[in-house]
Amino acid sequence: MKKLVLFIPLVIFLGMGVFLYKGLFLNPQKLDSALEGKPIPAFQLERLETPSEMITNEQLKGKVSLLNVWATWCPSCKYEHPYLVMLKRQNILPIYGINYRDERIPALEELKRQGDPYNINIFDKDGRLGLDLGVYGAPESFIVDHKGIIRYRYAGPIDQRVWSETLYPMIQQLQAEAAKDGAA
Repeated sequence: MKKLVLFIPLVIFLGMGVFLYKGLFLNPQKLDSALEGKPIPAFQLERLETPSEMITNEQLKGKVSLLNVWATWCPSCKYEHPYLVMLKRQNILPIYGINYRDERIPALEELKRQGDPYNINIFDKDGRLGLDLGVYGAPESFIVDHKGIIRYRYAGPIDQRVWSETLYPMIQQLQAEAAKDGAA
């Protein structure tokens, strides 16, 4: 019996090893979002550029939009940033930024240096909005319809492939639905 007890740590270790090994093959882009099909969570946070200006979820309604969670500490955000700047120049849809768990001054300096792709940039210093959105990490993006309903969540950096194969077709469909509803 004492010899069997000695094997318990080994069994636990092997069980944990299998569990962790399986986790290596999970794709964060395929993780479900509990908010798909639900409204953007209610919030009232400061605008990154103007701390005295408060932004609310109501201001993000009216057009199909892209809600992008980013931070200066995030290397993948730096990778996707030039692509977001290019998308803003094309004026396909409003892009709203959520500066997630970051510091205001470095974030503003980075936008000044690299360009600002955001129509509105929300300062989520404590990560409350990110938590309400179910954010796993930055970057993450949400496609939001003209009624303020989250229609899709994408975890990871946006590039040409992700845009053309996944996000843009969905955006075009939602924009067509918005046009039928008489929204912009």
